[in-house]
Formats: sequence, structure tokens, C-alpha cells
Amino acid sequence: MTDTATGPVAAEITARLTTALAPSRLDVINDSAKHRGHSGDDGSGESHFTVVIESAAFAGKSRLDRQRLVNRALGDLMTERVHAMAIKASAPGEV
Repeated sequence: MTDTATGPVAAEITARLTTALAPSRLDVINDSAKHRGHSGDDGSGESHFTVVIESAAFAGKSRLDRQRLVNRALGDLMTERVHAMAIKASAPGEV
């Protein structure tokens, strides 16, 4: 599993996804610097993320269902601390 988390929000994203989905790959990428000064930038430096996650929990699930699993695992982070998140979710062995 790859872990690119650096700040407290990224670390919390990593912890919650690891607990809920037992990923074989997890990259939490902080994209906030690209959005500095834009809508949703709260000045924390941790408001925009990309998550690349591979988990057996996604096998047989649609793209929408996979995103729902990620959002459910993140819970209140998505409404209280994260403005935007791109999710790239796959099951092991998918291209």
C-alpha cells in the first residue's frame, strides 16, 4: 500500500479508508495548491484531494457504488473538511 498523506486531513482520509476498505493500494494526493484562491479553498492547504484506491471491496461494483463506499468511509470529512475529491477506485486486477 502506498501512502502519500502528509497533513492531518490526508492522514485521516488514509486511516478511514484503510479501516473501512482494506486497500491493496492507496494514494491520497493533496491537490489543494492547484486550487489556492479558488472557491472552496479554506486556506488550510488541505481542501482538495485525489484518492487512488484499489480494494477487493470494489469487485463487481459500479463506479457510482465504489464512490459511495469511499464517501461513506470518509463520513463527515466530506462535508466538514474536504471541499473536493477525485476518486479513482478499482478492484485488484482491473486495468
